[in-house]
Amino acid sequence: MAKTKVLVLGGGPDGEREVSIKSSTAIAGALRAGSAYDVELKIIQMITPEELRSMSADVIFPYLHGPWGEGGPLQDILEADGRPFVGCGSQASRIAMDKVSTKMIALKLGLMTPPSFVLTTRDAKPPFKPPVIVKPIHEGSTLGLRVVNSREDYERVVKEIEAEYARGDVKAYMVEPRVAGRELTVGVIDTEALPIIEIKPKSGLYDYEAKYNRNDTQYIVNPELPAGLGAKLQDVSVKLMRAVQGRHIARVDYMLDEKGLPWLLEINTTPGFTDHSLVPKAAAAKGVGMTELCERLVGLALRDFDRTSQWLGAR
Repeated sequence: MAKTKVLVLGGGPDGEREVSIKSSTAIAGALRAGSAYDVELKIIQMITPEELRSMSADVIFPYLHGPWGEGGPLQDILEADGRPFVGCGSQASRIAMDKVSTKMIALKLGLMTPPSFVLTTRDAKPPFKPPVIVKPIHEGSTLGLRVVNSREDYERVVKEIEAEYARGDVKAYMVEPRVAGRELTVGVIDTEALPIIEIKPKSGLYDYEAKYNRNDTQYIVNPELPAGLGAKLQDVSVKLMRAVQGRHIARVDYMLDEKGLPWLLEINTTPGFTDHSLVPKAAAAKGVGMTELCERLVGLALRDFDRTSQWLGAR
């Protein structure tokens, strides 16, 4: 009997293309290390519905980071294709990629999240007293994130963004107060929260370089936290994933302030799967290796798909 064929997609047109290639390559390698599936890896730029239909697969495992690959456009194509695929559907992908929408949903769940304003370059000063964070609303991996410590910094950042606009690189940005403290992350697989990881970057900011290119960031699994806080964060992370209509996998990021209060930063529905990445680290802490983790994700895609080619949706 032929094995179920899994098509792993990586790459994409966005700024996180290289990370996506690393993640998708690691996923394909992990699945090949097992014996459950026949695996093919395709590195793409963008893909049309016709091109996807021409690719042989029983299940698709898309792992493209960035607005096109994880923010809805690719998921629209995958849903139209009609085969089971790992990860969120198109609507959930759009919600989770939109940091403002995520904040609104989080507030309904009772989660604290920093207040924010959509940036307009016409404003002469930031809407909050510095330090503030300026970041794209629809982007991941801290791409485009700026820390603003003064009004002069803000003026400089606005000029940089105006220059982006002049080049045709138009993004919506948001401004929010910077919360100082301990950075925590909670991975979620289906309805199960993984062990919490505390991130301690050497530079003080867990930026793109710290995430993917440097080896000086410390990761503390199951860090010491105020009584009951860890379980609370794990529980609310699962609830947030469901509230944004997510499925299969997510990572939820928090900042724990000096008073011990957790502030939601964002949810990521296609978290990294490189050797630096947090969800594989957290799964490993529970004794779940990469092969078992990736095979479980394929199994979840098959579970949530009926044979009339209709998604059952988030449960």
